[in-house]
Amino acid sequence: MSAFSARVAQLTGAAEERLERLAGGDLSEVLLLRRPDGRCTVAKGGLAIAVEAAMLRTLAGAGIPAPMVEGEHDGVLLIEHVPNDGIFSPSAWSDIGRFVKALHGRTGEQYGWPVDYRLGTVEIDNRQTTAWPAFWSQRLISTASVLDRPWRERVAVLEDRLPDLLPAQPTASLLHGDLWSGNILVSDGKLAALIDPACCYGHAEVDLAMLTLFDEPPEEFWTSYGDVEPGWERRRSVYQLFPALVHLRLFGATYSGLVDRLLTAHQC
Repeated sequence: MSAFSARVAQLTGAAEERLERLAGGDLSEVLLLRRPDGRCTVAKGGLAIAVEAAMLRTLAGAGIPAPMVEGEHDGVLLIEHVPNDGIFSPSAWSDIGRFVKALHGRTGEQYGWPVDYRLGTVEIDNRQTTAWPAFWSQRLISTASVLDRPWRERVAVLEDRLPDLLPAQPTASLLHGDLWSGNILVSDGKLAALIDPACCYGHAEVDLAMLTLFDEPPEEFWTSYGDVEPGWERRRSVYQLFPALVHLRLFGATYSGLVDRLLTAHQC
């Protein structure tokens, strides 16, 4: 039993044989706890448990399917286990589009989030501001700050161009912040839950850019979500650069080609 498993067993009173490791969990240890009454709970490790719990509650409060938070402890988050059949059918994509649109319909008065967050070892700069290009600039610069000098210099060149590339004050939509298919649970042709949020308020296209970074949602998603703003295709690579930089830091040179492509798209 790992130290995390022992901690979960201690907190829940569960026997070791009722804990099993879940697939995924690239950035933290994730266990499934099978309770005697048949209920299942997911236990996640991490350094920002309280922040993630608040984000999950924010999603639920916005009417978005999300796991219920069952408990917060030092280094352990206990959440409801949501059944997931993994079948991204046309009807599931249509339902996803509807809920993502509803999520983006929730708005704030400024960009960012009250506290910073982290994805694995990468700290996410959430400092709040009323200027959108400035917010995205601080996101990119802080994420690139520990990379090798050539990467930092290329990101700095792009930073100077952001006021011309991004809208000054788009609607400050509530964002999931890490919206890719691995964080979308589906069941019976519907959205079952959005998980692993990295919420902030910002331009809705940030979520759409992340969703299209590794996959391409089908027409049913876009029909349900509705129209995107003119110029979206040009801005998409600017927004995709942030998760690409996070992946480069977390997983290494495998993602250098992706970062290079996104920067090159803007002659950086």
